[in-house]
Amino acid sequence: MLVAHPEGELYRRASEGPDLVPLAPINEVDLAAAWQLSRLVRKWRPAIVHAHDPHAVAMVSLGLSFGAPVPRPKVVASRRVDFHLQGNTFSQWKYRQVDGFIAASGAIRDILSHDGIPSGRIVVVHDGIDVEKIAHRPAADLHAEYWLPHGVPVMVNVGALVAHKGQRHLIDAMPMVLREVPDAHLVIFGEGELRAPLERQIEHLSLEKRVLLPGFREDVLSLMKSSDLFVMSSIAEGLGSAVLDAMAMGLAVVGTRAGGIPEVVVPGETGELVAPGDARTLAAAIVKLLKDPALRRAHGEAGRQRVASQFDVEHLVDGTLSAYRQLGVCG
Repeated sequence: MLVAHPEGELYRRASEGPDLVPLAPINEVDLAAAWQLSRLVRKWRPAIVHAHDPHAVAMVSLGLSFGAPVPRPKVVASRRVDFHLQGNTFSQWKYRQVDGFIAASGAIRDILSHDGIPSGRIVVVHDGIDVEKIAHRPAADLHAEYWLPHGVPVMVNVGALVAHKGQRHLIDAMPMVLREVPDAHLVIFGEGELRAPLERQIEHLSLEKRVLLPGFREDVLSLMKSSDLFVMSSIAEGLGSAVLDAMAMGLAVVGTRAGGIPEVVVPGETGELVAPGDARTLAAAIVKLLKDPALRRAHGEAGRQRVASQFDVEHLVDGTLSAYRQLGVCG
């Protein structure tokens, strides 16, 4: 059974059926929604309840506190961000109800351990993507879409416009990139609270014609396919699913050594890694790859093979089932 918010993307993509149930909590202490979830659990009597984000952990914990079937279902929580667990009383209580954690990277596992979660309750399962689906997705003409001169090198960044994604450092790097690669362009896809400050930064650096902020695009994967380089400028990152997408389509990656990114990108093999927040070294890595098309192609092909062999959907599914067994929540 899948329980999801009726206005969310997951619910929309999951189609319909008796095993798809809408639940729309107002906040993470919505007792009415938790009561609805409690009734579902008592009716369906699952062996495992898997919460995929912190709000879901709250709903599950509250729901089970209203009464659970015997035996009580085991609670598994996915953790995909490399932020520390909140230290307030409610947060501590809800995470004590969790029998096991599935961390999307070793970096997240280490943070959970630092926050007091016993290592025996944590299993690392890297996120996986549908490599074949991405491979067969048609490419869109990025240059034509945004009226870019034919043949100019284009870098792409994908992520919410928030502080921990580090786009301001990427924009700071652009003047240094342009001194070496004068016709380079950067397209940053995403929306968020920092749009206005980033727009002001672009204007201050006179980069209006070289750095674009087109917002959120549902067809971003098709547009990425016609770019030359993917850049991940994060200050903090659980794993970096956008990096996996880029590698699956054969793009070389310049990333930071933040969170789980080094578990995906192999420096000198599938791309380059630099220190988070360092615009100068970020620019140098970008210039290195923009000036060497053969090296970009080699890194891109190696990245495609790495994702296909280690980060595909089958590995995610098998890893999740294995995690259930390691955590003792199923046979």
